[in-house]
Amino acid sequence: MALVRLWSGVVLMSVLFGSPVIAGLAKEAPLTTSGLPVPRYVSLKSDHVNVRAGPTKDNDVAWVYTRSGLPVEITAEYENWRRVRDSEGAEGWVYHSLLSGRRTAVVTMKHKDELAPLYDSADASSAVAARLQAGVVAQVKKCTASWCHIAGNGFDGWIQQERLWGVYADEQVN
Repeated sequence: MALVRLWSGVVLMSVLFGSPVIAGLAKEAPLTTSGLPVPRYVSLKSDHVNVRAGPTKDNDVAWVYTRSGLPVEITAEYENWRRVRDSEGAEGWVYHSLLSGRRTAVVTMKHKDELAPLYDSADASSAVAARLQAGVVAQVKKCTASWCHIAGNGFDGWIQQERLWGVYADEQVN
């Protein structure tokens, strides 16, 4: 009986905290509603996205995103709802159809008044194609282990991956 209670506790803790303890029991079963990994980056599909306090339309709208293409990180899933976090750390629930798998990123800097160099190639000794302000949103075309090829309105080039919010450290994007 004690073993049953112990196993029930392990299963309950796995469910509550998203632990992979029981993942081996249900091989190849998706750990999320969508079957995709969590966390993961996506972007906003629309220029009007309601962010709610909880995963139903009955929950109040906490705020509205008004920028299509803004990257967000999915941190949880519940049925057709996705809990997202933005580059400033704000979190809320968004209906799945308002999100796109298109990868975008926001340029980040330690100091807001600094400019991030955008290079002609994935090499800091190559020519600087542009200098981007913090907060610029770009489409992610490709990432190697430490560089990303990005493009946006009036720019196209390579940036050090650490300068972006919207791609994980050492992530490969094709």
